[in-house]
Amino acid sequence: MSEKTPEFTADLCVADRRGNERRKREIPVAEERRGGNDRREDKGERRRQIDPTTCERDYTNDEIDFMKAMDQYKRDNRRPFPTWSEVLEVLRALGYRKTADQTQMPGLGESMPPGREA
Repeated sequence: MSEKTPEFTADLCVADRRGNERRKREIPVAEERRGGNDRREDKGERRRQIDPTTCERDYTNDEIDFMKAMDQYKRDNRRPFPTWSEVLEVLRALGYRKTADQTQMPGLGESMPPGREA
């Protein structure tokens, strides 16, 4: 087999687009949104890791404490998706203990929580 060097023609070459940088052009916009500081100044503490579909809801102090504790745990331990055992550890660290008998599960169903196996 003979090795041939491929011939390059002008139609095979890619045009250099670096001279046409769109981000450096001054194009007027209807509303400037890139700053972002003005909308965050009015709100006190930034709420992160909260489901955006429930942002309109008023959370109780217990719920806010739990969300903050979970967020802190996830950051400290680099665990974006903690296990249920880890969630239970955070709840216990907040001082929650099981003191009452089981009741009906919350929601639309009429099921009871699974009982502890002996």
